[in-house]
Amino acid sequence: MSGRFGLEGRRAVVTGAARGLGQAIAAALAEAGADLVLVDRPGGPPLEDTRALVEAHGRACETVAYDLADTEGLAGLADRLWAERPVDVLVNNAGIARLEHFNEITVAGWREIMAVNLDAVFFLSQRVAEHMIASGVRGRIVNVSSKNGLMAEAGLAHYNASKGAVELVTRSLAAELGRHGITVNAVAPGMIATPIDGEFPFDRQAFESAWAERIPLAGGYGEPDDVAGAVVYLASGAARYVTGATLVVDGGVLADQMPRHRFMTPYRSSLDR
Repeated sequence: MSGRFGLEGRRAVVTGAARGLGQAIAAALAEAGADLVLVDRPGGPPLEDTRALVEAHGRACETVAYDLADTEGLAGLADRLWAERPVDVLVNNAGIARLEHFNEITVAGWREIMAVNLDAVFFLSQRVAEHMIASGVRGRIVNVSSKNGLMAEAGLAHYNASKGAVELVTRSLAAELGRHGITVNAVAPGMIATPIDGEFPFDRQAFESAWAERIPLAGGYGEPDDVAGAVVYLASGAARYVTGATLVVDGGVLADQMPRHRFMTPYRSSLDR
């Protein structure tokens, strides 16, 4: 891809890249011309499928096994990534979630979610940004937040809190890094068909049916590619003057506080009157 959305000659790092959003984001960045570094946890889903998608676009691809919950090692991870070649784009996508009542959340469980969803976002961005500044790279940092960072949802107090914090980390870094030509933005997905809630203990069929009615945009759940396009935009030259922003990709959920249309008289076009 060339032009204002092209990423030719850029090198992008995507965390949580083995499946779901991370896989789609990596493939989309490669399609736009970027070379990729794929990061996911040891013993997790293999990165080879994502690598194949990247290489199918003729782009170079490296894979790194790293547990992002190891906060103390994140600076070393960033140094390791930078030693190979400068990083132009960092996409902090990795995230975990559990469905638990508020009184079921343990200290260990709370800290694990914060370590992956929040601490890794800040401390990996911190070190990568230092390298960008030292090397004069006018880079892009894109954090994958969530609609849950903007509106709470029962059973996800720890997840909601982590994503709400990502929103303010994004704005805080944008405020400090803008003078160095580095933009920091977030993408907040809504109900996207990914594996993140695959093991939640709930009535999935009823839940998905309820959400299908709740989403204003026709078609129900979004697809990972819907989020990937937003990330490519924020990583590209087209978003040169966009920083500290959150691009919500939720089919209109946050725009509509309740599905009132269910209780209204049926739509009638004025063209038929």
